Amino acid sequence: MKCSVYIATSADGFIATLEGGVDWLHTAGNPDADLKEDADMGFQKYISSVDCMIMGRKCMEVISSFNLTEEQWPYGSTRIFALSNTLKEAPENLKGKVEMYSGDILDLINLLASEGYKHAYIDGGSTIQSFLNLGLINEMTISRAPILLGEGIPLFGKTNQHIQLRNAEAKAFANDFIQVKYDVVYD
Repeated sequence: MKCSVYIATSADGFIATLEGGVDWLHTAGNPDADLKEDADMGFQKYISSVDCMIMGRKCMEVISSFNLTEEQWPYGSTRIFALSNTLKEAPENLKGKVEMYSGDILDLINLLASEGYKHAYIDGGSTIQSFLNLGLINEMTISRAPILLGEGIPLFGKTNQHIQLRNAEAKAFANDFIQVKYDVVYD
């Protein structure tokens, strides 16, 4: 099963403030830029390529805090799992959209593969780190926002091995965001 990442960071590599805030994503860059056909910076094309999603509990809680309407829900009918060893139920506003999972990540991947799923979207800092350390991430798309936070929750932490990022494809957007897509290769 292919596992990929599609995420935004600050230019200095943080995915959120120390408190978990991501409001800076909406204020970073040139707000007057005409993105034309790139208004979502490739997200819809990406999300249409995945058939399931696995996110961490904190990521789920951030999404829950947005209180998105059905029209605003960006994941369509994608099957979504949130990893948590403490929560047994999704927040009320995500019930029916997010399934909770506690257990071994490899068991979840094997279960999804056995059910015919082919491409999982992996989201959330700790979850991405866990998948990297298990050698499960095949591809990463990272959009760098033109803002320096100075501190926050980093996208990357300690890895169990050297991980090569190859076949870089980069795109600069009119709003000053830069997006790089990599294949992930484990030594």
